[in-house]
Amino acid sequence: MEKIMLPLGRRLKELRKERKLKQKEMARFLECTDRNYQKMEYGEINVPGLTLIKLADFFQVSLDYLVGRSDDRER
Repeated sequence: MEKIMLPLGRRLKELRKERKLKQKEMARFLECTDRNYQKMEYGEINVPGLTLIKLADFFQVSLDYLVGRSDDRER
């Protein structure tokens, strides 16, 4: 069975790769385990609101863009 990436996971992966970062580096930034971050990209866990804000600030994109509610990256 093929996994379907949720908009948040797709955006996280896309933004991370644009900055040439590894999942391990993102996990360190978020102070979580590598596996926990990987689960965020795969859409296997619900990401807390404060973590979403931290990620949007880090990538300098709007929260709506990050979660897939908008295609406009501007804040």
